[in-house]
Amino acid sequence: MSQRQTLYSVFLLIIAGILSACGPGTRPLTPLAPDAVVLAFGDSLTYGIGAEREAGYPAVLARLIDRKVINAGVSGELTSRGLERLPAVLDQYQPALMILCHGGNDLLHKTDKAQAADNIRGMIRMARERGVEVVLIGVPRPGLILSPARFYLKIAREFNIPYEGDILSDIFSNGSLKSDVIHPNAKGYQMLAAAIAALLRKQHAVA
Repeated sequence: MSQRQTLYSVFLLIIAGILSACGPGTRPLTPLAPDAVVLAFGDSLTYGIGAEREAGYPAVLARLIDRKVINAGVSGELTSRGLERLPAVLDQYQPALMILCHGGNDLLHKTDKAQAADNIRGMIRMARERGVEVVLIGVPRPGLILSPARFYLKIAREFNIPYEGDILSDIFSNGSLKSDVIHPNAKGYQMLAAAIAALLRKQHAVA
């Protein structure tokens, strides 16, 4: 290998390292003021089907981070409807941060994944246009091997936003953490809230 080729290879390695460091969540979140509102937006996983309301992840998260967390989950909702619903919710609560956990029903009913991804992008843009920061939660695809649909990580990278892609797969892989096939129980929601709280601390949103 010539010296020029060697230098070029080193240059490519440096660029690859820089790009990998710019993955989702590398830009810290703005610290949340004590009176800041956090919006938990999504479907039944946010609403808390499978547990009492106070055991759903938004209520548990509120206690973990000592901030007001609004439960704006609607059971059975598709991303298309979530996109329509979000503007009024943002206007009503004026959150500083939105935790977006949506798309499970699209995956369950095998609707167009590309459209679901675009709907999630639309929700993120809508929030950011209002100055609301976003954390994205990846929802597993139905199947024997549980992993989030690929578009979640892609979207997180596009917007350079914090992303949690493992916790729901971990919960759904453990029968003791589920109330049914597609919903956690109270213990599962507690784990979800703890993972989100840990991510918020890592991103400097809370101490």
